[in-house]
Amino acid sequence: MRGRSAKGGLTKLELRIMQVIWKSGRCTVAAVQAELRPPLAYTTVQTVLNILERKGKLYRELEGRAYVYSAKVSEEKAIGQSLGDLIDRMFGGSSEELVMSLLKSRQIDAKRLAKLTEQFSKGKGDAA
Repeated sequence: MRGRSAKGGLTKLELRIMQVIWKSGRCTVAAVQAELRPPLAYTTVQTVLNILERKGKLYRELEGRAYVYSAKVSEEKAIGQSLGDLIDRMFGGSSEELVMSLLKSRQIDAKRLAKLTEQFSKGKGDAA
């Protein structure tokens, strides 16, 4: 399954392209291509945009001679879907196991986790 995400999730390349769309709004293939670093071939960007449209992640509208793409799925929804997929695949559907793994691997410490929990409880769920 290397490079592909289950359940219609996003590959790394698809995510890079979606990030350009989320940031810019409506884009042609050329506009997306111009924003990507490192750069990709026009046909590669076009292919990935078409895949994303077929997956239901983008709208595609013909304007003149060029297609213009815009997000059908919000960044927040895509993050939620990918996170849910990760939790299902790696942690047997247990978000508690994800948190324990973050603590064990020292990706986050207990003090920071407690602070985030407190902020979330106070209604600041989007704190970083």
